Amino acid sequence: MEDAMIAQAGHEAATLGGGCFWCLEAVYKELRGVVSVTSGYAGGHVDNPSYEAVCGKQTGHAEVVRVVFDPSELAYADLLRVFFTIHDPTTKDRQGADVGPQYRSVIFTHSDAQAATARAVMDEVAQAGIWDGPLVTELLPEARFWPAEPEHHDYFARNPWSGYCRAVVAPKVLKFRKMFAARVKRPAA
Repeated sequence: MEDAMIAQAGHEAATLGGGCFWCLEAVYKELRGVVSVTSGYAGGHVDNPSYEAVCGKQTGHAEVVRVVFDPSELAYADLLRVFFTIHDPTTKDRQGADVGPQYRSVIFTHSDAQAATARAVMDEVAQAGIWDGPLVTELLPEARFWPAEPEHHDYFARNPWSGYCRAVVAPKVLKFRKMFAARVKRPAA
């Protein structure tokens, strides 16, 4: 139902897991062509999971972001190129000090076209030798998305001085801004 409304607006959705959802959300909110970003959970076997349950590693969910974007302004391939830059896709169930299956690298595709594009971008990234090891990113069909609790939305914007945000989120945002400067949203005048 939600995907039908997104398509009717001429937009597409992408569901991506690359470690802590706070990091991905902070970056994608700054990417030109992104309409909205929602932190949440996907890929598990429990309905309406909580943060605590997901962190308990018993639900099978990954922390993900659901990115709604305008494909006339941002190609899905470019959205994925950012994804492969802002997290380490070579570490299974881990991003830095964050360890567990909820932090796995995963792309949940919403169509056959997205799956084909994701495979092509993954090949491109692997052949470019950007990362020292092989990619372990899972490529799976769309799974039910459960929005995270309200305290996880806009986390970096609301908590920029917290230790985790300063040590982990901010460097990823700065890396994105440097590598994709031409793609950063400009502040409204």
